[in-house]
Formats: sequence, structure tokens, C-alpha cells
Amino acid sequence: MGSSRSFAIPADELIPRLYGARPRFYIPPVKPRSKFLIGGALVLGSAGYLAASAIKDTGVYYLTPGELSAKTTSDPTFYETGVKVGARVVNGSIVRDPGGRQVAFKVTDGAKTYDVVYRGITPDTFTDDVDVVLEGRLGRDETFRATTLLAKCASRYENAPEKYRDTPGYRKATPPLPPADKRA
Repeated sequence: MGSSRSFAIPADELIPRLYGARPRFYIPPVKPRSKFLIGGALVLGSAGYLAASAIKDTGVYYLTPGELSAKTTSDPTFYETGVKVGARVVNGSIVRDPGGRQVAFKVTDGAKTYDVVYRGITPDTFTDDVDVVLEGRLGRDETFRATTLLAKCASRYENAPEKYRDTPGYRKATPPLPPADKRA
């Protein structure tokens, strides 16, 4: 009768034993539908992350010459960065290489003018005073080296709404002629 064993059960073990609670390390089974939803969320999240990072790496800015000038002034590392520029070809500025594969011209938005060099086949609609979209890089010599040249065709595009017609990017790129008595 002189047993030295104690029959006292600690309180944190007594309550689960009395009420049939499961031990702390028990993990309930996951339903197949929950597994499917968790797996789907992981797949979609991974695909979204990959798509967003790919767009960030290959995304190209679309700027006007004035915006590009402001960007390079505020951030000199922006030179030699791939950009898209939308502007208008300056009247009389197109100079074609005798071989026909290279063309040099000027573009403007009314606020800033850039020299452009493009090597490739020019679109049929590429003429003076046409709106163009260029893709390429602005060099430190302020010459835009275009790798892609797209010319907007007036017959394929609608006119801009009235409220946009007074913006610098929409106005005609040619400077006004001097008076007749001051022309050479």
C-alpha cells in the first residue's frame, strides 16, 4: 500500500481527456476541394508574378519629345534606354540615304525637336508632316536611333476630339513662314 506513484494529472492534460479534444499535434484532413483551390491559387499567383516581371523587363515607355527631354534632364541614366516616342515629322527634314535603307529626319511635338536616324524599310505613308511612332534609344548626342518606325495614316485614324487639338503634340510641327519681304 505504500505506493510512491502520484495519480495527479496536470490540468492542461485533464481537460482534453474529459472532453475528447484531440492532441495539439493533430492536423485535420484537408478536403479535396480545398486542395484544388489552394493549388489553383498557387498556380495563378505564380503565373501572375511571372507575367508582371516579364512586362516590367520588356515594357517600353511611350513619350512625346518634350516628355523625353524632361525625363533625360531629370534622370541622365535614361539615355540609351529603350523608349517609344510619338511625334510629327518636321516638314522638309527627311534625308534618304542613296542606298535607300537609311533615313534621317527630325521629329517634334511643338515643344522639343530631335534628330532621328532609322535604318530599315520605311512605310509607304512616311512623308513630311506625318505622325510617327518610333521605338529606339536616345543617345547622349541627342540623336534618337530608331529601330522601329510606324507612320500613322490619316485615312485609318479618326480625328482627335476638339479638346485635344490645341495640345502641343497635335499641332502641326512646321514653324510659321517668315513674312514675304524677309525671305531670301
